[in-house]
Amino acid sequence: MKFGIFYEHQLPRNWDADSEHRLFKNSLDQIELADRLGFDYAWEVEHHFLEEYSHSSAPEVFLGAASQRTKNIRLGHGIIQLTTNHPARVAEKVATLDLVSDGRVELGLGEGSSVTELHPFNLRFRDKRDIWEDAVRCVLPMFWNHGWQYDGEFFKFPSRAVLPKPLQKPHPPLWVACSQLDTIRYSAHRGMGALCFKFADLASARAWVNAYYNTFLRDQEKLCDYQTNPNIAVVGGFMCCETDEEAWQKADGWTFFQFALQLYNKEGPFEPGTVNFWERYLEWKQTPAGQRRSGSELIGSPATIRERLLELEAANVDQVILLNQAGKNSHADICASLELFAKEVMPEFHGREAEHQQWKAGVLAGDIVLEDIDTTPYNFAARGKPSLPSSREARNMVAGAVGRPGAESVGNR
Repeated sequence: MKFGIFYEHQLPRNWDADSEHRLFKNSLDQIELADRLGFDYAWEVEHHFLEEYSHSSAPEVFLGAASQRTKNIRLGHGIIQLTTNHPARVAEKVATLDLVSDGRVELGLGEGSSVTELHPFNLRFRDKRDIWEDAVRCVLPMFWNHGWQYDGEFFKFPSRAVLPKPLQKPHPPLWVACSQLDTIRYSAHRGMGALCFKFADLASARAWVNAYYNTFLRDQEKLCDYQTNPNIAVVGGFMCCETDEEAWQKADGWTFFQFALQLYNKEGPFEPGTVNFWERYLEWKQTPAGQRRSGSELIGSPATIRERLLELEAANVDQVILLNQAGKNSHADICASLELFAKEVMPEFHGREAEHQQWKAGVLAGDIVLEDIDTTPYNFAARGKPSLPSSREARNMVAGAVGRPGAESVGNR
């Protein structure tokens, strides 16, 4: 099994003049440490306008800085929003990052999480899946075709040479953000890796892993001629300390990660600066829902975390992504946690990676047949879904992410 670390760049109030600067520099220090310790991946999100929850609106800049302070760790977009970025700009930025990192980019692709993020870009929440699919068809061939033009439902792009090209050929590995567990099947249907939340237990993990690989093998339909990436990765709240009690004390605010985004989904958008999300979170923490533990957290002593990882390993999860930068977790505690985990836990699971790859090769070759398990009892929605059907409203997107609605054609401009 492989291991990643995950960054939202959360910054709960109260802030001072140096808070954001300190946050970004500490995160770079943590990724540099993780690289030295032998972690496999560092994942960075893209969000817009979600104060306190995520101050990560330009992940390509942050990952570019991380690329110059690391040597081996894979640098993951987890994810780029295809809805709020023009396809040509996505191709240009990703290829450049791949070149400066010596081919270490992982390309996660997502839709955007809420009306707070999407509406300022003149996008409807209900259209985000349709726009995402059109953007995939538009952007990916830019990586391997010197010249490319596209005439889609939402994106129109005249023939141009999109430069530079990535070091990895034909493109970096592709992933899909699975904020709803049922999107795991969709990611397999599209032949891409699944980035999802950690499962509650072994039965849940096995059901979803089997569903992913069975869909990948039996019901795959790519959006265009890209290279597939059969992988399933799960994100879990993380803090590794000498005792369970110490770990929970130091990671007390990790559920701010889920609380704040759900608040944006349910009540947002908010007038900037009018809501203290951390105070709202502390109030919620006193409720029965706020006191409840999911049981899926990777928070505790090395022995406790090892037991939970053994379940994920038994279910054949490919990668576990550790959510350490959450709430008000301190820089010192994050670094100490990474060091203890790398010393006491990670080597054992790294040591069995060859066995996992042998299992996967058998599954993909059809030599190992996975049981079909009903995932219905193990499904939950981590984020809001559109409540209205897509409007299928076509927009000419040549002028950037929001385009020029009503433009008839781009010709050869």
